[in-house]
Amino acid sequence: MIELGVNIDHVATLRQARRTYEPDPVWAAVEAHLGGADGITVHLREDRRHIQDADVRRLRELTQIKLNLEMAPTDEMVAIACSLKPEMAMLVPEGRQEITTEGGLDIVRDEARLRGVVSRLRDAGIVVSVFLDADPRQVEAASRIGAEVCEVHTGPYAHAFHAAGRDLERPAVQAELDKVRRAGEAIVGLGMRFNAGHALNYYNVQPVAALPGVRELHIGHAIVSRAVFTGLREAVREMKRLMREAAAR
Repeated sequence: MIELGVNIDHVATLRQARRTYEPDPVWAAVEAHLGGADGITVHLREDRRHIQDADVRRLRELTQIKLNLEMAPTDEMVAIACSLKPEMAMLVPEGRQEITTEGGLDIVRDEARLRGVVSRLRDAGIVVSVFLDADPRQVEAASRIGAEVCEVHTGPYAHAFHAAGRDLERPAVQAELDKVRRAGEAIVGLGMRFNAGHALNYYNVQPVAALPGVRELHIGHAIVSRAVFTGLREAVREMKRLMREAAAR
């Protein structure tokens, strides 16, 4: 059964705009859970632009569904993860000037160091995921460093879909979707779990949710944006319905 991990970073973005105490990411996690989320994702960035250390501690203590901690593969973040022990840690590249994560990890280039990071996290009992582009070389490297989960970057597919006027049949859209599909097949073939995410929304999610072998989608911005108008619980419920409808087909 396909699962939905809801990223609540941008609830904290709204709070940090005023450096106040609301809206509370923990409250958002509860609402997402009630809407049918299977997990909560937060990205504790090195510059602490949205989620703060205290948020992660409170989420670890209070959420009743699995917690996925997105993190740069740095000594600081590894120490935090090993202390808090989320169910899953997802290693992502991180740039101070970027608005959001712009691409997958270059595991091939940094394989030796990332192998050590993965080992430390797994020794702490944490499932380790890596965020990567739909590139067979990166998938193979992920397997070599001991990752248990690969989350395929769906941003290029989502951007092609939007540029094509939301026409799924356009060759450019099909080409990007096929890259995700083939990466997923390689991930499953190497014995890892196939997840996907980035820039997915209510219009482009179903073709990804229908891909063979995909286990979990991580979606944040679109859900929080919809929640402004419908409430978070309903926004999560609708996304989950779309995903399961597509997966069932």
